[in-house]
Amino acid sequence: MINCVQCIEYLIVILMIISAIFAVEWRDLLAAVVGMAAVSLFASIAFFLLQAPDVAMVEAAIGAAMSAAVFIFAIKRTERYESEEEGTGWWVRW
Repeated sequence: MINCVQCIEYLIVILMIISAIFAVEWRDLLAAVVGMAAVSLFASIAFFLLQAPDVAMVEAAIGAAMSAAVFIFAIKRTERYESEEEGTGWWVRW
């Protein structure tokens, strides 16, 4: 039988997968960075639920905050939207 903690862990994993898919598929680079930061934030919550608070704090600080700040700084110095080339299919992005 599944208890409530396992349901929350499954929900966090599903939210991480959805955020990762959004981070890959969004054309707006700033929105993609927010999706990437959400994946790191959900990972830090998962680490906390797995009773690893030190790893959770490091993931939240470095994974979500610092890397998102570096990416936002880089996006401000370049173009915000990814350019769409004509004639290329979805497989080219992979």
